[in-house]
Order: sequence, then structure tokens, then C-alpha cells
Amino acid sequence: MQHWHIITGGYPPQPGGVSDYTRRVAVELVRAGDVVNTWAPVCGVADPIDAGVAVHRLPGHFGPRAIAILDRQLRMNPARILVQYVPHAFGFKAMNFPFVTWLYARRRANISVMFHEVSYPVDASQSLKHNLLGAATQKMAAIVARAAGRIFVSTSSWEPQLRALSGTAKPIVSIPVPSNLLVVEDCMAVQAIRQRHRPVEGPIVGHFGTYGDSIAKLLDRILPAILADVPHASAFLIGRNSEGYRERLIARNPQLAPRIAATGMLAAHDASAHVSACDLMLQPYPDGISTRRTTAMVALAHGRALATTSGHLTESLWAESGAVAISPVNEPLESAGLAGRLLLDPTRRKQLGAAGRALYRSKFDISHTVAALRAA
Repeated sequence: MQHWHIITGGYPPQPGGVSDYTRRVAVELVRAGDVVNTWAPVCGVADPIDAGVAVHRLPGHFGPRAIAILDRQLRMNPARILVQYVPHAFGFKAMNFPFVTWLYARRRANISVMFHEVSYPVDASQSLKHNLLGAATQKMAAIVARAAGRIFVSTSSWEPQLRALSGTAKPIVSIPVPSNLLVVEDCMAVQAIRQRHRPVEGPIVGHFGTYGDSIAKLLDRILPAILADVPHASAFLIGRNSEGYRERLIARNPQLAPRIAATGMLAAHDASAHVSACDLMLQPYPDGISTRRTTAMVALAHGRALATTSGHLTESLWAESGAVAISPVNEPLESAGLAGRLLLDPTRRKQLGAAGRALYRSKFDISHTVAALRAA
């Protein structure tokens, strides 16, 4: 049995991928026989009840008062510390130097850090304000890496950056992020969804996400082209903010309104059923698919054929696996053509779905995450 303090910038019911990820990790560590305390900002809504997981809410957003409480409690109850690190998750406009300095002061404790992200980018094309933010978050990441006894990253692409920033020679272990949506086997619900939302008797292309600007811009260019190429296909937009995105999309493409359905935010069971109702999942990413993309993991875990994009963060395993259909992120028409061909080829979709599910189980399942965290 191991005892854990998990420090995170968000925990359900607070929304977000890291929030959901932290809960899954906490629950699975308890199932493995460990004791887990999670520390997160105050929420104002009832916490989820998971047997064996104690949720502690801190005042504010990791300001001095919260840090003092956290420091006192960790000294009274020493245990392994796991930090779910994303620079903007700890308040202070992503520049919480008091928090990372406090963490460094505890560097002799048993600290593990999971870097979901490292820093905000620095680029000559950006404003001075954004480059100052990038420089600050780079410095923070260096401090956190030096504080950590064990360093984990959500994608191996972060390792060179972390080593360059911190100068650390410590091992850096890549732990892919698992799906944040459990697969629910409910054939009747899936069939009902297809009958209710599909306007024509044809294949369904789906997208699961929160429809942030960078991904929405890719969908804007790819999804209408797919529906133009495959006139008997329809689309499901699944997840938080999907209804607003649908309105914006059909304002520019009114002829597609009958063929695009949006679910809005769904309970986990319903979200899983909607993903399973899709014949193909379209998940483009501006930096390319990588092992940190939970929405890609959702498609793989559900055995759905996945059409996605490659970019500067895309690891070699994706092309080597043959388990996903990939096109360059800067070629939207190629992406649309690839997805369109898959919609017309049920045999190929079935092959991809099966290969994706096998890849997920062998490399990305939550069991791999827990094993890596619990290793000495």
C-alpha cells in the first residue's frame, strides 16, 4: 500500500481534461490498494463520491493561504506527492511563482510531477505580452522539473524541451493519457441515437471535444468538405460547446443544417453511446495527434475508426502502428478526402477500429499509467 497526495489545478466537477484525468488516476490508485488524498481549488459544487478518494478543497487558487494550508497538511501527513502540472492551472495568470518556489523548497520530499503541458510558447510572431508569458512559464517549468524526484510527461515530445529548460539528467518517463470516457456497452442506446439523429441512411462522422478555437478552425475547413464529398453522410458534434459551434458552422454552410446534429454536454453514459454511434471519428489537432490527446484516446478505446492529423508533436508510433488514418495538419482537403474515402469503405473502417482498440489496450489503458506511477 502506498499513500498519495495528488495536487491538481482542477478536480471534478470542475471541467477539463486534466480534471477528469486526475479523478481516473485517483480512483485507479485506490483500486490498486493505495490511499489517495487530492488537493484542488475550491469548487462550490459537491465533490464526486469515489470510495477511498479523499478530496480536499483549498481556498482561492493556490495563493499564499492555500499554499500554507497545503504545506501544513503535507508535513503532518507525509506521503508520495504527485503534481498534475499545467502552468495555467495554478492561477496567477499562469505565472504562479510562489507555488513552484514552494514546491522546489520541498524537493527532498518524494515528489513526482506529471507534465501535461510544459510552457506557453515563445515565438517572434507573437506580442511582447505573450512572449513574456512564455518566458515566465518556461522558468516555472524548469523550477518544477528540478523539484521533482520523478518526472513524467504526457508525450515524449516534451522531453527535449524539459531537458533544455531545466538541465536535468533525471529520467523522464512518458505516460500516455488514457481515455477520460469509459466505454459503455449499450447497443440499444446506440441504435436509438442513430435512428433519432441520422437524417439519411448513411454513415456518420463524429467529433468529440470542447470546440476550442484552434480545433474549430480545422473542423471549419475539413467537415463541410467531407459532407460535400459524401452526400449521404451526416455528422455528430459531441460534447461541451458543440451546439454553439454547430450554429456558427451552419451559418456559413446553411445547406448542411439538416445533416449536422450537436449534443451539447452529456452525461458520461450518453457521451459514450454517441461516440459508439459514429462510424468514423474526425479528430484533427493543430499540433498533430499525440499521446496527450484524450479525445483521440476516446475514439480508440471505443473501437471507432479515427481520422486525424499529423503535426510537430506527433510521435512516430502513430504512423508505425497503422491504427489511425493520418494526413498533414496543413492539408485540409487531403484530410477531408481521406475521411470521405473511409466513410465509403466499411471494411477499412472496421479494420482501423479494431487496430485502434488493440493499440489503446496495449499502450494507453489506465493500467499502464497506474503501473508507471506506482513503480519505485
